Amino acid sequence: MRMYDIIATKRDGKELNYDALKTFVDGYCDGSIPDYQASALLMAMLLKGMTHQEIAELTDIMAKSGDIIDLSGIDGIKVDKHSTGGVGDKTTLVITSIVAACGKKVAKMSGRALGHAGGTIDKLESIPGFKTELTEEEFIENVNRIGCCIAGQTGNIAPADKKIYALRDVTGTVESIPLIASSIMSKKLASGADKMVLDIKVGSGALLKTQEEAEELAEIMIQIGERNGKETIALLTDMDTPLGYAIGNLNEVREAYQNVLGQGPSDLMEICLVLSAEMLKLAGYGSYDECYQAAKEAVASGKAKAKFIELVKNQGGDISVLEPVNDEEVITQELVASEDGYIQSMDTEALGKASMLLGSGRKTKDDKIDYKAGIYLHKKTGMKVSKGDVLATLSATDASKFDEARKVLATAYRYSDKPVETKPIIIARVDKHGIKRY
Repeated sequence: MRMYDIIATKRDGKELNYDALKTFVDGYCDGSIPDYQASALLMAMLLKGMTHQEIAELTDIMAKSGDIIDLSGIDGIKVDKHSTGGVGDKTTLVITSIVAACGKKVAKMSGRALGHAGGTIDKLESIPGFKTELTEEEFIENVNRIGCCIAGQTGNIAPADKKIYALRDVTGTVESIPLIASSIMSKKLASGADKMVLDIKVGSGALLKTQEEAEELAEIMIQIGERNGKETIALLTDMDTPLGYAIGNLNEVREAYQNVLGQGPSDLMEICLVLSAEMLKLAGYGSYDECYQAAKEAVASGKAKAKFIELVKNQGGDISVLEPVNDEEVITQELVASEDGYIQSMDTEALGKASMLLGSGRKTKDDKIDYKAGIYLHKKTGMKVSKGDVLATLSATDASKFDEARKVLATAYRYSDKPVETKPIIIARVDKHGIKRY
C-alpha cells in the first residue's frame, strides 16, 4: 500500500482501514515514510476528521508499537492522571505528592512540551540532576519504595506516538481531536495503569477552545479506556486564564512546591485537590468527600511537602532550586498596564507563546529549552489595575529574546471599566454514565 494512496484517501474524506493505518505508523517509525508525507497525512486527519473505528485502531496500533508495561509488581490499584496541557499547568507535580502522601501509589509517565503548553518532563528536568529516563524496573521499584515516580515516556512505550507527537508539535496538527485522543490513550494503555483521571483543558490557552470540543474528546477517550477494561473519568477545566501565576519550567516547579506548602495560588490548589480526590476515589480510598478532605489534610499536615521533596531527591534532583534565588544568569523585564480598569480577559495562548519565545518551549522538535525562561503574572482576569501597574515579569537568559516576546505578551490583555465576573475552574465532569456540567 503506497503512502500516496493513504494520504489521498484521507484527503478525500474517506475512512482508512487498519492496514492503511498500520502501514503509516510502521513506515514512519522505521524511516521508510518521510516527514513530509507523514505531515501531509496528519494534516488530512485534522481537516477531514476520523471515525471512532479509525481512532480506536490507530490507538491500538500505537499502543502496541512498543512494550506494554506490566505494573502488577506494584501493590494496589494504579491510577494515572493525564492533562491535555495548558499554560501554567503544573498539577502533576502537586497531585503526585498529595496522592502518595495519602498512601496510594502514583506511577506517572509524562511527556514533553507540545505547542505553547509546557510538558511535565521539561519542568522536572529544570531541576538539576533530576532523572526522568528510567528502566521499567527502576520505575516500579521507585513506586513501591516511596509511593510515587514520574518518568518520561521511554523509547519502548508507544514509540510510534513519541515520534508522531514530536512531528505534530511543529506541523500545526496539535489541535486534532482524534489525534489527541489516540496519542493520550495509546500511552495510557501501554503504561499499565488500572484506572485513569483525565484533565481536559478548555479555553484560549488550551488545545481545545470550546466546551463542545472538550466534551467530544472526553467521551472518545472514556470509550477507549472502558473498552480496554480501565475505568476512566474526565474533568473539563478552565484554561481561559493561566493556572496559577508562574509560566515556564523552573518557575512552575517552584510554584508547585509552594502549593504543597499550602501557600500557592487558590485556583491551582483547588484543581489539584479535586484531581487528587478523584484519583484517591478510583484507588478505593473512600467516598469523594472523604478523599477531598484527605487531600486537604495531606497539604495542611506537611505530608505532601515531605513527599514532594522525597520524590525529587529519589530521582536525583537538587532540592535547593525549589526556593527562588538571585541568579545572575537570569535577565528580567516588566510589562505594565497601558490603562486603568479591570482585566476583562487574557489571551492565554498568547501568554504561552510569549513564554515560548523567551525560550521555555520549542519552535522545532530539535530546539533546546531555556529552563529558567518564563513569565510571572502579577495580575490576572478580574483584577483591578491602574495604568503603570506591573502586569507581568518576563525572564530569560538571552537578552535577544525579549523584544518579540514582549510584543506578543502585550496583545494578551483586554480591559473593562466595570468589574468582571470570573469563571469556575471546574467546568464539567464526564464518565461512562454521561456529563455533569457545573
